[in-house]
This record gives sequence, structure tokens and C-alpha cells, in this order.
Amino acid sequence: MPIRLAIYEDNHDLRHAFEVLFHGMSNIQLVGAYPNCLDIETHLTTNTIDVILMDIELPRRSGIEGTYLTKQISPTTEVLMLTVFEEEDIIFNALCAGATGYLLKKSSPTKIVEAIEDVYNGGAPMSPSIARKVLQIFPKQAAQSAELHKLSVRELEVLTSLSKGNSYKMVAADLGISFETVRTHVKRIYEKLHVHSVAEAVAKAFLK
Repeated sequence: MPIRLAIYEDNHDLRHAFEVLFHGMSNIQLVGAYPNCLDIETHLTTNTIDVILMDIELPRRSGIEGTYLTKQISPTTEVLMLTVFEEEDIIFNALCAGATGYLLKKSSPTKIVEAIEDVYNGGAPMSPSIARKVLQIFPKQAAQSAELHKLSVRELEVLTSLSKGNSYKMVAADLGISFETVRTHVKRIYEKLHVHSVAEAVAKAFLK
């Protein structure tokens, strides 16, 4: 079954370019491309959406607010931010709202398609510069988070690897464990931290 994708992007030319890019793809089905997320509640309740490609600066309702609403209405829908913003506060607000990945708009079409597939399969893709900013704050915040004490050493290793933007398969290779073992650890991490996505887990464990 193809990945069912929705796009929220107010730039008409870019939105059209995405429609052309995804048209006819066998592994991705574009179910909607919208200039804003004012009707996102309706879109989520009338369509099955696996992944959302979300701009941040949208008219009248930001992509961060749209992301938060998405996770409230459809927790299994993954949100991949695609934006020009690299400021730390915006990145972390997006992650705390429930975004699973964060890409910059200068990313190539190939990278965007790969990120959609990755996030659908359990990864948390980030542009390299964004991943670096996320990691820079860990040493300052990790020791201060009581949430970390809820995790076992292996669970913390899994979450740290995922925070770098690695897919489940990459985590498995990195830690020398099986794909299914990674899935089991992630499930336990979600239960212990009371979250529904990798990004939420990272934000809760590593950020104030």
C-alpha cells in the first residue's frame, strides 16, 4: 500500500512542484495539497493520512499549531516539517508539538522523498544542520531531565541514536541489535515517557 501523503504549503509554485513530483509515484499517494491548515481537522477525519509535509509559516494558523492538532486528532499520522527556519526555538517548538522530522526547503527532491519514506517506517529524519543544533543542546539539558531516569541504558542508547535522525534500521546497525529489538525498545520508551512519536520522546527526555 502506498504512503498516503498530504501537503500544507502556501507557496503556490512550490506546492505545484510537489504535486508534479508525487504524481504517478507507486509508493506515495498524494491525497491533498493545501495552501493552509485551517481545515486540517476535516482533512484528518475524512481521509486516512500517513504522513504530512508541513510548512511552518502558514496564513492564519501556523504549521506548528497544525502539527499539534494533527497529533491530537490522529496520533498515528507522522508530521515532517519542511521550512526555511533554522532557529532553535522554532525547531524545538515544532518537535514538542509532535513533529517527527525536520527538513529545510533547500533539501533535494530525492532527500524529501527519502525522508517521507523514512518517517513512515519509524525514523526521525532531520537536515544535518538541524540535527547538529538538536545535539548541541543535549549536554546542557540531558543531566537536568528527570525523564531520563525512566529509561534503561539500552533505551537511552536507542533514543539517542534516533535523535540523530537515524532510521530504525540504522539504529539496529549502529547498536548491533535487530530491527524488531529496536521496535520493542521504542514501544517501551513511548510507554515510559507517555509520548506517541520519536520527536516527542526526544523533546521530553532531552529538553527542559
